[in-house]
Order: sequence, then structure tokens, then C-alpha cells
Amino acid sequence: MTTRRHVLKAAGAWSAMLAMGRASAAQTPSDYKALVCVFLNGGNDAYNTVLRTDSTSWANYTTVRNQEPSPIRLLAPGTAADTSKSAGSPERLGGVLALSPVTPVTGQEVALHPNLGRLQALFNVRRKLAIVSNVGPLIQPLTKEQVDAINRGSAAGAGLKLPAKLYSHNDQQNTWMALGPEGRTQGWGGQLVDGFTTKGNTYSAVSLGGNAVWLSGQDVRQYQMGVNGAIALGGSSVYGSTKVADALKRIASYGLAGNGATGQLRGGHALMADLGTIGQRSINGEASVTTAFAALPVTDTRIGPNTRLQYTNVNGGTVTNPLAQQLQAVARMIGTRSALGLGSGRQVFFVQMGGFDTHDNQNASHADLMAKLDHALGYFYECLEALGMHNQVTTFTMSDFGRTFTSNGDGTDHGWGSHQFVMGGAVSGGTVYGRLPTYGVKSASSNAFDSPDQLGNGVMLPST
Repeated sequence: MTTRRHVLKAAGAWSAMLAMGRASAAQTPSDYKALVCVFLNGGNDAYNTVLRTDSTSWANYTTVRNQEPSPIRLLAPGTAADTSKSAGSPERLGGVLALSPVTPVTGQEVALHPNLGRLQALFNVRRKLAIVSNVGPLIQPLTKEQVDAINRGSAAGAGLKLPAKLYSHNDQQNTWMALGPEGRTQGWGGQLVDGFTTKGNTYSAVSLGGNAVWLSGQDVRQYQMGVNGAIALGGSSVYGSTKVADALKRIASYGLAGNGATGQLRGGHALMADLGTIGQRSINGEASVTTAFAALPVTDTRIGPNTRLQYTNVNGGTVTNPLAQQLQAVARMIGTRSALGLGSGRQVFFVQMGGFDTHDNQNASHADLMAKLDHALGYFYECLEALGMHNQVTTFTMSDFGRTFTSNGDGTDHGWGSHQFVMGGAVSGGTVYGRLPTYGVKSASSNAFDSPDQLGNGVMLPST
């Protein structure tokens, strides 16, 4: 049972760890390790990702999620898929996939979405996948009654706090990445790297998913790139002219004398120097990444060929998986780490996939998202094994929030607690960490649920 003392102790340890990291920035690790954040943008429906299937839980789950006109309840383990049904429908998908934890918990059977077959194998067979159950932002442990007291403004809620701006996409994304609502400028991924000399490396914090505050530290600045490599500032030729390309590069670093190599101001203004430094960093990064990637092409059997980037969508088509493309680029960065000056050290990577705000058409859209996630994570783990780096790289998911247990007739709405995956050779897998929520049923007269772990509309109250 999580207590206030446990949370305060953990928070104190976290603060101390970051402080020690900043204070000991001169340390140089002798090995290599990386964290890869896979952000599920929009708020993943945790209830249809990791499911309790013991008899009472399953009965309540089926009752609540069987709402017309488009029931979103999945089918019991072992149910055969009916290929005559519509694409993405629960009947077409077949039953959920049973998990076999290393240490089973009596009365707590658990399963995965039918399209998470690779993750099921990593959990059941390889034991390299773990689940963190019902995790979410908390300032302190809260009971359902305390949350109600806070919301009502009653005396029983005095001194208790909810996380700021719950249910808001941008604020909760920022909370997962930077431990606070929108406005924070440093994320915990970047702050971790602050503690190592690798913070001075351009590639210590790399995003394949656009700007991500998770990667930004006190000193660390994220390096953004595309799935095919560096984002070019014109490349070696612009309009067929190398002279135009050279001129563009000079303009990009105009705040520095000459070509930027000397680092001296050319206009006397600090903003010009900053702009020049950024431009020069981009130019140098483009050259280094392009050279490194050429040594590990996508046709390399360890990370390719490109047909391995294709997954089967809910309509039965074979199409390219954008998340797998991002993770392939991460694998290439890891595979060329020595050429990029990170043979030993620490790196953090960010990738993301959108579409998880499933207010409608959830059956088909969520099934397709699960197929993409399963294929991409399975592909990435295979790449890391082939590179011999699976024990050095840990991959995990985050998402804005979970979703409601209730259906709105075609989808779900914003929630709070959720389940997340952690994958890697160093992970003690085959385990569900934390406490699985109790599934309740809705009151006949309101949206209240009779479970201590579910708020209105069945929103999970985080226990971790």
C-alpha cells in the first residue's frame, strides 16, 4: 500500500538524485546506457490495453463497455476471431491475450489487447517486458473520498492537493515529461543527462518526434532529427549549386566570425552569437549524422531492410509504420554511437505516435494504434538484440492520461490513471508492478462507480 511517507521519501530521493547529478557533472561513465521514451499522444485507453480478466472484473468490464451503438468491450481470452465482421471490431479481433506473470496474484488474471501479440511474447516468454499498473500524476496518495472532498471544497479535503490541470492534454503531457503543467522548460530526461559529461555532446538528447520538453535539461539541449537522418540546412547543394549551399551555411552561422569555427562575435550582439551557435550546431550535426548513418544504412540486416518497417493494419493492408521508422532511426543512432562520440555515456531518445484521443470510432482506431505499437516495439527490440545493445537500452511508454471506463457510445473521454509498458534486456519482466485497479459498476442514478479505484465515469484514481 502506497503511503504519504513513501511518496515523500521517493520525491526527496528524486530531488536529491537530480541535485547530485548536477553537482557531479564531471563524472564520465565507462559504459553506455540509453532511455527511449515512446509517447502515446492523446491519452491511451488503458482499460483496453491491459485488462483484468478474473470473473468479477470481466463481468463488470463487459457490462460497462457494452454500450450501444458501438460497444467497445473486447472479448474474453480464447475467443476465436470472426473474419466476417467489420475491420477493427472486437469480433474481428478475437479474444484478449492472456498474460502469465512470473508471480501470479490470486484472483488477478490479466491480459493484453488482441493486437499486442509481440508484447505478449516479450512478457510471457522472453520476460523482457513489464507493466506499471495504474500510474499517474500524484502530489500525495489520495483516496476516492479525499478526491471527492477536494472537489467539493469540504473540510475533509483541507491540506490535500490534486495535480494541476488534470484532464488537459497539453498540461498532462507536460506533467509526464517535466513533472508540472505547461510552462516547465526542463524535463526529467534532460535533467538526468545533466549529471554526465555526455551532456556536452550534441546527440545526448535526441528527438524523432518534434520538440519534447522531456529532453531539455539545465545544460542539455535536444537535437531534433528526421527518420532519414539530420534535418538538412540545404545540404551540399542548393538549386544545384554548391556555392549557394555554402552561402546559406554562412548565413546560418552569421553571428560568428568566419564560418563559426572561431566562435568570435561578428556583430557584437549576444543574440547574434546565439543564433550563429545554433546554426553552426545544426550544420555540424548534419555532417556528422549523415556520415555516421552512411556506415549503417537501412538495408543493414541488423536494422532493416525497409520491409521490416511494415505492419498489417486493421483493414488487412501492409503499410509503413511511422513509429517503427522513428525507432529505426533511434537504432541507427545507437548503432553509430561511437562515431558520434558516445561510445560510452548516456543518451535519451524521444519518439511519439498520435491518434490516441479516441472520443469516437474507438474500435477501429484503437485496434490500429495497438497494432502499430506492437509492431514498432517488437521491431525495435529485435534491432537492439541484433546490435548487441538490448541490455543497455530501456524503452518505456508514457501518455497524457488514461480514459474513462464508460463509453460515450463510440469512444471514451479523458481520464487520469493509466498502465504503461517498460521493455529491455535489463528489465525484470513478466511482472505487473503496482496495484491493478478494481473494476466497479456505475450507479443507476449517476456516473459514480462502486470501486475505490474509480472516480466518476470510471476514471482510474492512480495508486502509483
